[in-house]
Amino acid sequence: MSRYHSYLNTAVTILTNYKGEEPFTGYIKKFFAANKKYGSKDRKSISHLCYCYFRTGKALPKLSEEDRVVAGLFLCSTEGNEILAFLKPIWNSNASLSINEKLVLLDKDLVVRQIFPWKEECSEGLATELFTESFLKQPDLFLRMRPGKEKQVKAKLKNSEIEFTSLSNSCLALSNNTKIETVLETDKEVVIQDYSSQRVAEFFPMNIDGNIKTVWDCCAASGGKSILANDVLGDIQLTVSDVRENILFNLKKRFVAAGINNYKSFIADLTNPKQPVSAESFDLIIADVPCSGSGTWSRTPEQLYYFEPAKIDEYAKLQKAILKNVINALKPGGYFLYITCSVFKKENEHAIDFLQENFNLKTLKMELLKGYELKADSMFAALLQKQL
Repeated sequence: MSRYHSYLNTAVTILTNYKGEEPFTGYIKKFFAANKKYGSKDRKSISHLCYCYFRTGKALPKLSEEDRVVAGLFLCSTEGNEILAFLKPIWNSNASLSINEKLVLLDKDLVVRQIFPWKEECSEGLATELFTESFLKQPDLFLRMRPGKEKQVKAKLKNSEIEFTSLSNSCLALSNNTKIETVLETDKEVVIQDYSSQRVAEFFPMNIDGNIKTVWDCCAASGGKSILANDVLGDIQLTVSDVRENILFNLKKRFVAAGINNYKSFIADLTNPKQPVSAESFDLIIADVPCSGSGTWSRTPEQLYYFEPAKIDEYAKLQKAILKNVINALKPGGYFLYITCSVFKKENEHAIDFLQENFNLKTLKMELLKGYELKADSMFAALLQKQL
């Protein structure tokens, strides 16, 4: 058996046994840890085949698992490669064709939208074909340079001959496989943060109100938005919470590296109406709520493959439960920043409708942050103000 057939067979074995119940990156690491015979190049090639398979989403259901893996490789390739040349030389010679032209070669009835067939569920303004094509590409790595660190970060990257593109005064785009750990101090000099996530700073109300002093990041996760708020808003009294104790532990380690000491933290299940949230009230509440993650599926394409549309309603219900439980902690005249990494309107615009209709809030700014043309995530953000 050729090496390339072995790669294909191993990928199919992994895909057959994986059921989508955990992140694929962790699953495949455990597989290779239990199967030491695979070298670095083997692991990289097999992993790539698996991810190409997931990137085709709901398309290609008629193909066998083996053919679907190879078809995924074909759709995700912009130029010929040795694996495709061995397994499907005709496809390899056509690797530079457009996505739709490739789909015609695979099956004349296929169109790109079948990869992501939920156009009617999407937020207004989403270019669904461009968004769908983005699943077939590896996103970039984005760095946010922390205030005052811009010159030294760029100098270090140049000295290490690491290529980058400046997207703003503070944002750099790099190839996704770039290793920066030995070059830059993460969280101290740079924060690894998607471009659209960095753009959330545009929604901070500092241009409207210079008196933002108390900030609660109520679904803080690993703290990326909190560090952003600290850097942009300046001298703030920061409170962070999350339902997961281990996540807050990681957040605290990041805060040490980032030099953030003036903060409070607590564990809270914000979906529980009996859960006391905070005795304080805040000038700004940041609610980066749990969601489908549909705007980030090019990074985790297994979620695209396993997604079922009933999940949209489940997340919308969860989000409303959180909103009802945190909104009372907002001061009169205070600001509420709602964020998702979803492209579904029930998680986005419908949530804003819910806030306006039930909590005397007025929307000041709302936008679907479209990252798909820059190999970045897509997100939704809205800034609302509590009326006096």
